[in-house]
Amino acid sequence: MKKLFLLPLCLLALSACNDGKKAAEERAQHERDSLMQVIDEKETELNDIMGSINEIQEGFRQINEAEGRITVANGNPEVASSREVIRENMQFIQQTMQQNRDKIAQLQQRLKTTTVNVERLTKTIENLQKQLEEQNIRVQELEAQLAEKDVKLAEQDEQISQLNENVSDLQAENKQKQETIQSQDKDLHTAWFVFGTKNELKEQKILQKGDVLRNGDFNKDYFTKIDTRIDKEIKLYSKSAELLTSHPAGSYELVRDAKKQYSLKITDPDKFWSASKYLVILVK
Repeated sequence: MKKLFLLPLCLLALSACNDGKKAAEERAQHERDSLMQVIDEKETELNDIMGSINEIQEGFRQINEAEGRITVANGNPEVASSREVIRENMQFIQQTMQQNRDKIAQLQQRLKTTTVNVERLTKTIENLQKQLEEQNIRVQELEAQLAEKDVKLAEQDEQISQLNENVSDLQAENKQKQETIQSQDKDLHTAWFVFGTKNELKEQKILQKGDVLRNGDFNKDYFTKIDTRIDKEIKLYSKSAELLTSHPAGSYELVRDAKKQYSLKITDPDKFWSASKYLVILVK
């Protein structure tokens, strides 16, 4: 009977022991799960922070490359394409620097709540902030250099514009002078001739009382205008010809063709026209 009484007690004790062991294991598992969750959260947070830091560093690298492109383009700022490169890269630098400022500010804000190594993160952010300030100084110096060059280019453009304007004025003046010279030269080598019978010349008041071109009251439209440098032969279509105006001997000759009709050949134009720019020939 005594043995029968002890057996249930042992079973109860064994059951209680198993229950306690199971509860302990569950507590341990819960603690492990909690710890892993904390580790996961810390790892996620660290990855986010490192991602931001890497993005900032990449921004610095891209800014340095853009500065290099500007330096190259700045060597030839007169070219329109170089100016466009400078403008585009300066815009890129300003945008990227602002992005870095925002990301650094976000990291600084995160310092207040992070559970990651605060001291190390603080030092890293300080270094990033220092890099940003140094880069900002370089960019400001670059902007000042570009602004100074822009002023010089503007001055050069103004000088070039003024020179172009002066050249245009000179060209216009030279053209006017050339036209004047050509006009004067043409006038200088312009002469007028007429040939006709005595009655025809009298009708036009070219011949009056035996005098040729006695006064200015004659019909100038009756004359033919010629260029003394070109027109050196005048066909008279007559078998009789006499020059009524004075022209130096030896500067011309009257020659007959096969039909015995006269032509006037001017052998020395300058000498021939030196006495008068008007030639009157009497024909029958």
